[in-house]
Amino acid sequence: MTVIGVDLGATKIAGALFTHEGEILHRQSAQLDKKTGPEVGALIKDLILDLVKAAGDKSVHAVGTCVPGISWSETGRVWAPNIPGWEDYPLRDELRSMLATRNIKVSVDSDRSCSILGEAWKGAAGGCSDAIFVAVGTGIGAGILVDGKVLRGAHDISGAIGWMALDRPFREPYVECGCFEHHASGAGIAKVARELLSAQPDYDGVLRNRPANLLTAHDIFAAFESNDVIAQEVLQQAVSYWGMAAANLVSLFNPEVIIFGGGIFGPARRFLDMIAREARRWAQPISITKARFETSLLGGDAALYGAGYLALRVAGAANA
Repeated sequence: MTVIGVDLGATKIAGALFTHEGEILHRQSAQLDKKTGPEVGALIKDLILDLVKAAGDKSVHAVGTCVPGISWSETGRVWAPNIPGWEDYPLRDELRSMLATRNIKVSVDSDRSCSILGEAWKGAAGGCSDAIFVAVGTGIGAGILVDGKVLRGAHDISGAIGWMALDRPFREPYVECGCFEHHASGAGIAKVARELLSAQPDYDGVLRNRPANLLTAHDIFAAFESNDVIAQEVLQQAVSYWGMAAANLVSLFNPEVIIFGGGIFGPARRFLDMIAREARRWAQPISITKARFETSLLGGDAALYGAGYLALRVAGAANA
């Protein structure tokens, strides 16, 4: 059996042709290039048709697609905050309509749900029935596996952990993205660095060499390598937030493993032991001793593999 997985990200769409055993036969991607609304839908459809063609004489049975945001399971409509016009976009209906004559089934879900499915299928959560994937990139979200099933919540929004309240008092910037995301996402790391630069006019380290409005998390990690004091402070704060969040998740869900992934892990892999130590300070004391801390084995492909697993599941070739 052959299926297609599609991962819609912040700046590009990635797609792959999978065997039922998880081998990637062919993959390709396309840049969003600031496309909006139906233009993005058309780009996804073109990518899928290219992958169907790449399958050749291998019949494609299903397509799984994940989006960065919310996928409403009953309607198949999605909200993707990075795409104007995708506040309530009928993605599943569009894909079903395009593929109906080919007898190809369609499934759509969020990238956080797909990330934990991918890790459970072919990554660091293999063999686990209770596991959490913490995705730290431009934003922060979590895919939560409980008793072998992805936790969805009453309105399909479970896992929006960027809004975890981990500090006080409440600050106005938390309205837009949440407390945790403000301090410890990729965008948040750059934001905190800018705040510290503004508060320390006498600082003359390497981060002064770049316009503050252009600072990125990559710049902070690079400055950390040279023992820059602001970079050290920013990343020490981030470790504290990652550890507190992990502690809360362990205390709430009692997982077998917490997996850190996304673009920041990556360069933040080196901090995993520090994050685990911080978590042990805050978490339920028995539960935390049972939880493993890992970084993703699939890297940037975690959600893509999860989308492939979605396709296998809707095709009836994977466990529900």
